[in-house]
Amino acid sequence: MILLENVSKSYHTRIGRKHVLSDISFRIDKGERVGFLGRNGAGKSTLIRVISGAELPDSGTVTRQMSVSWPLAFGGAFQIALTGIDNLRFICRIYGVSAEGKLDYVQEFAELGEYIYEPLRTYSAGMRARLAFAISMVIEFDCFLIDEVIAVGDDRFQRKCHVELFEKRSDRTMIIVSHNEYFIREHCDRIAVIDGGRIIDFENADEAFEYYKMKFG
Repeated sequence: MILLENVSKSYHTRIGRKHVLSDISFRIDKGERVGFLGRNGAGKSTLIRVISGAELPDSGTVTRQMSVSWPLAFGGAFQIALTGIDNLRFICRIYGVSAEGKLDYVQEFAELGEYIYEPLRTYSAGMRARLAFAISMVIEFDCFLIDEVIAVGDDRFQRKCHVELFEKRSDRTMIIVSHNEYFIREHCDRIAVIDGGRIIDFENADEAFEYYKMKFG
């Protein structure tokens, strides 16, 4: 279970404080696939970062009774001075997982070749994304966070990511934030809309998309 209770989050801007999340309370149970719809700037990525623990709320609490991934394909938490292999070892150590036997999988899945032995500062953004996705698969989280459609590599590589995540790990909890209707409908069994800093939950997908289109076109 993941439980948000009265969570608020704001940021300082040039024109004053911007309130992104306002007194949000929401519960996600094990095995649920929850989609959050929202226009650009609605707070989708902020919500993901708060759920992951990458950012703390200004007020309220987040209770996690399952292991939660970083946003998939996001390598922002990785160390650019370390090699791909050393980042794998570093992440495994943080999460209390043995790195033994995982290098072959990461090396094969990420398709980095000899770059796996080079510092991340030499990687392109796409290479970092492939490494981040591959490492997230070996940690075996209970809950995966997906910020927008997974657009890593070409169509063939994206299909490989889809199989690895949505088919092989179909029993996991997933939290998806997006404004892509097809992606949300395909992968979520529960949908909510982020509007004005609050979360509006709906009984079914049609109601959620009807509200979203009515408000934001």
